[in-house]
Amino acid sequence: MPLKAFRGPKVWLWRWRRNPLKRRADTLEAWVLLGAWLLTLLAGVLAGLAAARSVEGGLARERVEWHPVVAHVVEKAPGRSATESGSGSRSGSGSRSESGSGASGGERVWARVGWSVDDGSVHTGQARVPAGSRAGTPVTVWTDPQGHLVTRPATASEAHLRSALIGGLVGLSAAAVPFVAGLVARGRLERRRMDRWDAEWSRLGPQWGRTTG
Repeated sequence: MPLKAFRGPKVWLWRWRRNPLKRRADTLEAWVLLGAWLLTLLAGVLAGLAAARSVEGGLARERVEWHPVVAHVVEKAPGRSATESGSGSRSGSGSRSESGSGASGGERVWARVGWSVDDGSVHTGQARVPAGSRAGTPVTVWTDPQGHLVTRPATASEAHLRSALIGGLVGLSAAAVPFVAGLVARGRLERRRMDRWDAEWSRLGPQWGRTTG
């Protein structure tokens, strides 16, 4: 006989109802499930909020501490500038492959740039600049308080979205731990209950047979 048919129709919250057939294992399973659900909810919410606040706080500090500075290209950047590409295409004397080999006006390439910090020391690093930029061309870069190159900090709206996404992922990951633990504990309790039912059935089943016979 299928297990579902043996159990009968599903009744919600039956473990919390008064029933002379309810056993101690049923009450224990009810408390285990309640504790697992509460821990799942608390762990997910608290971990998600903590992660979101941490990320948003860190991004807010970056917006305060990171600032733009004017750097200058140290040596000519690779590629052709928009002016050179335009003049080459207008001349008409070059071949089609030569006019199309240059970079487009919006192309940016990596090049070495130099900048100075508040103490007067000069730093150099790699930054994205327009293709074909000549040495000495000014470009804007972002630096941290130590004068190291960093990316542009996230705006307030970007930080809010990023913190919400990370908080949601962290919350789901944290909630999965007590949820899975509750499922494992419930499965063990259910297997133990079914084993006891099988043992009692094997003991009482023959007696019922003799009585009805």
